[in-house]
Amino acid sequence: MGNGLILGIESSCDETAAAVVERGERTLSSVVASQIATHARYGGVVPELASREHLRAIVPVTRAALAEAGCRLEDLDAIAVTSGPGLAGALLVGITYAKALAFARGLPLIAVNHLEGHIHAVLLHEKETRAEAGNAQGLSYEEAVVALVVSGGHTHLYRARPMNGTWHYKLMGRTVDDAAGEAYDKVAKLLGLGYPGGPWIDALARFGNAKAVPFSFAQIKPKVHLAGKAPRTKAAKTAPIAELDPRFMFSFSGIKTAVLRHVELHGMRAEAEARVPQVQAGARPPLTSEDALTLCSQPVLDLIASFQHAVVGDLMKKTFAAVETLGAARILVTGGVAANRELRARFTAEAARRGVAVAFPTLALSTDNAAMIAAAAWPRFVAGEFAGLDLSADPSLALGR
Repeated sequence: MGNGLILGIESSCDETAAAVVERGERTLSSVVASQIATHARYGGVVPELASREHLRAIVPVTRAALAEAGCRLEDLDAIAVTSGPGLAGALLVGITYAKALAFARGLPLIAVNHLEGHIHAVLLHEKETRAEAGNAQGLSYEEAVVALVVSGGHTHLYRARPMNGTWHYKLMGRTVDDAAGEAYDKVAKLLGLGYPGGPWIDALARFGNAKAVPFSFAQIKPKVHLAGKAPRTKAAKTAPIAELDPRFMFSFSGIKTAVLRHVELHGMRAEAEARVPQVQAGARPPLTSEDALTLCSQPVLDLIASFQHAVVGDLMKKTFAAVETLGAARILVTGGVAANRELRARFTAEAARRGVAVAFPTLALSTDNAAMIAAAAWPRFVAGEFAGLDLSADPSLALGR
């Protein structure tokens, strides 16, 4: 089986990443070229700009990953690449380059679902942690776990089950509109804060009163008139939502609208507009209460804290409901929003109270990266599940229907 080295390539959104991982359990290199500076002025990712930046970065990033790992293309056993979901143009940059490398070197090509990659980010971290502790056997999973993938583009809840060396997924719930991370970005933009919004909201929330604004989430009910078809929402193109249990469904467009109404009702619009030049001039998320109050008034800090408290609470409620339904003993929480400090603290505390284990990736593995893609590819490599050179991007690729 050679050296067990897989080169992973990730370009699904606004990070160009490459990594070399050994046998799905040891990261030899992980290089990420971020596009935050490119998209920050627009308050969100511009697909055309993302594709252009991927074209510029893909070759130097891959070369840097190989150099950091101390290996050459001829040392690799396979090349793995994200095939979806994501932005079509961005995905095609990574796929085209991966196909060219695989063809030129005669290497197997492995297509990886971006969502599965996020789940394997947690598994990779656990394997590396146990290896560092001297446990050569690594972590063994035998029963199903609940996996929450929560990021700027995704909020999905899965039952993940290991079977015969590979993982199998069953979709339990998902958002019917905005992803949680998308709500963070839009609320941050509304309040005149920087992009991405997650770090700003997380940093400012600890200086506010989380109970000041009573946000709530309405119960999601099945739409009888859809007769089992997916509703016409951007997040529902690939999932038969009518077949999913409403207890595990998410919706974050409502709280985004509630924040907007609160801003308008309490005259916070002018303050938000005045804050924009300060943020664009290079302001960073504050570390002290004095810095926070210099940037935001106390009512705004209270609004931010209440927003985050409500979102994290909704994620917890539905995740632990899934745990109870499955009788699962473990939770994997991953994706960009998994880097949120309040989310980690509250999930950890609630899991301890219930006697359930919960695991997160490192902060570096929470956001998009290629190490998770290479790690997720290893079971497929062992099973001989290779993609053809006709592989193309699937922007709406589903996992575990």
